[in-house]
Amino acid sequence: MDSPRLNREGWLYGLAFLLALGLRLIQLGAWPLTDLEAAPALQALQLAQGLKPALVPQPAYILLTTPLFFAFGGGTNFLARLVPALAGSFLVFLPYFFRHRIQAPPALALAFFLALDPGLLALSRQAAGSMLAITFLLFAWAFWENDQPRLAGFFGGLALLGGPAIWSALLALGIAWGISKALGSRKSKGAGSPGSDDLPLTIAKHPERNEWTEYWSLNTDQWKPALTSLALVLLFIGTLFFLAPGGLSAALASIPAYLLGWVSPSGVPAGRLLSALLFYHPLTLVLALIASLRGWRAGDRATIHLGLWMLIAFLLVVFYPARRVTDLGWVLIPLCVLAALELERHFDIRPEERVEVAGVTILTALILIFAWLDLSSLIQLPVPSQDANVRIWLFLGSLILLAISLLLVAFGWSVRAAQRGGLFGLLIALGLYSFGASLSAGGLRAQRTPELWSPAAQPAMADLLLSTVNDLSDWETGYINSLQILITNVDSPALLWVLRDYRVDQVSVLDMTSAPPIVITSLEADPSLAAVYRGQDFAWRQEPQWEGVVFPRPWDAVSHWLRWLILRELPQTPETILLWARDDLFLDAAPSP
Repeated sequence: MDSPRLNREGWLYGLAFLLALGLRLIQLGAWPLTDLEAAPALQALQLAQGLKPALVPQPAYILLTTPLFFAFGGGTNFLARLVPALAGSFLVFLPYFFRHRIQAPPALALAFFLALDPGLLALSRQAAGSMLAITFLLFAWAFWENDQPRLAGFFGGLALLGGPAIWSALLALGIAWGISKALGSRKSKGAGSPGSDDLPLTIAKHPERNEWTEYWSLNTDQWKPALTSLALVLLFIGTLFFLAPGGLSAALASIPAYLLGWVSPSGVPAGRLLSALLFYHPLTLVLALIASLRGWRAGDRATIHLGLWMLIAFLLVVFYPARRVTDLGWVLIPLCVLAALELERHFDIRPEERVEVAGVTILTALILIFAWLDLSSLIQLPVPSQDANVRIWLFLGSLILLAISLLLVAFGWSVRAAQRGGLFGLLIALGLYSFGASLSAGGLRAQRTPELWSPAAQPAMADLLLSTVNDLSDWETGYINSLQILITNVDSPALLWVLRDYRVDQVSVLDMTSAPPIVITSLEADPSLAAVYRGQDFAWRQEPQWEGVVFPRPWDAVSHWLRWLILRELPQTPETILLWARDDLFLDAAPSP
């Protein structure tokens, strides 16, 4: 590759990185942590304070976040999410290391897909180990592919510290590898010779190996330095340089934690996983399905292997009883790779057809955008009604107009112009939609909206509750963070994280003789508290009603999901907690006799 082209690629990878970093850092600490995020974040904070908590099986996140909390003297929402955000940002450089597998244009397209993907963006902005497991394992694979075993072992050790998510990935890769080996006897059409011009992905000769490598090949010549590096990572980083020896046991505990998920249902229906792919990833999903069908027909081994990886990873999540939507992170990697490969195939536009393709692209994009706006207006109209009927006919008419326009272009100009222009217009429309979905999934809207990629119920009034407690503490002592708080019958790590600067005790039975200044209880509180305390209710965790809503008419169900799809409005079931403050804390309290 010549130097100007290499420099141009470097600038484009840098642009993809800045785009990914910006999307992952903007308003990173704006929203309170959920229960699933707060549990490991609290343990990282305890380690930074010199305590020795029993770590949950996400040691990579905890051990890498602890130095941040120690360096800045405490934990914040931003710092709690910073390590996964950085890991997700650096993921865009991954395609650069696989350029001997795929050509430069699809590698660059893949970098931008990884930067903008809604699911990966959501995972990167969550205080959890899923994004770390994805990034570290893929970089271990990349450095192994590029004959750098020490770096491969380094990232492999970090991946083993990533938590239960790593075992799902290794299982999917192992099954896909086994099936691909079983299918290895099938002859490939065009993928067996280096430098084939028919496929966007070619099997290339490795610069430092004397054989033609296949997609799933493994180099076993340099295991010793890789295993040595891996062992050192587990020994030093896995124990935070012996300050947290429980990190190694937490890494081992991720195995039974993953296996336990096979007998512990989460209650998340499998249909929600498919909905997440359809509603958030229509662009990459369409391109990946086209690429998979084309690959199976052409016998392209690389595409077949990627399709197998994507399918098996998806099925493992679907059949995993403890599934969550965030487990789809491993599905998104082959999905984006296939989408990038397919996208590159359609940019072979001849000079004489550029004007026609550009015209068809603009026409298609405008019609699709008009159809979307027309569909969006339906949520404001009663159905059935005359205005609603007009909107429905306009929506259907716009799609018919688009089909007729493409047919006329195909017969009047060329089939290629109709195909390329129609596809590019569709990609523009879906790209705009996907970018909006990314902003929603990443929590970048002005208000926090119910999202399928959210890991747990969202705390609704965390800031208001903390402000109230701070005011009470200031009135009583002249300082915030100085009152004792007692929590009973409320199991919420997110609540403990909000009150992390206070001295908080959790009890199962309230002892009224101790008379703590502040008590937080569930809605079913002890009535005797009202004698000496003043209470205020707060909406705490809000769970979106994804299922279980009964609709009297079919259109009501359609309208219900359209409102969420367009406005992200969905009924939510709040959990109420009560904040009790001792009566003498208030300025208007009667003086003690």
